[in-house]
Amino acid sequence: MSTTFYAELIPDPDGGFIVTFPDVPEAITGGQTRAEALDMAADALAVALLGRLEDGASPPALTARDSSLVPVTVPARFAAKIALIEAFNAVSETDPSMNQSELARRLGVDHKEIRRRLDPNHKTKLPALEETLKALGKRIVIKIEDAA
Repeated sequence: MSTTFYAELIPDPDGGFIVTFPDVPEAITGGQTRAEALDMAADALAVALLGRLEDGASPPALTARDSSLVPVTVPARFAAKIALIEAFNAVSETDPSMNQSELARRLGVDHKEIRRRLDPNHKTKLPALEETLKALGKRIVIKIEDAA
């Protein structure tokens, strides 16, 4: 799943901006200034994507790329959690032996700890996310870009 989606900023008749995402319609927010609206949009996008994962829904396809749209990226703390949940789901689909108990065994941690790491609403520290992703054959790569 991509963690960057394109948003539409619509001037609000009452002032400020409303932000919507064509590919993630449940992510709607706004702000008094363009900068505030885009800041709020990143969090709204994260909540919507984590909500989809929690509900077992399919990840949205990235299709909207109109030049009038603005790219919005999920904050890094949420992107790593999204990546972990996606990686676990992908591995468990292809390897029937992979479940939360097996992942806990591989990491030498309690099953409850894995449940927390895979919980979209639980704040998991980056080292734990990295360790779990490594056990799934994945790694985190950070890319720095100019701010929009």
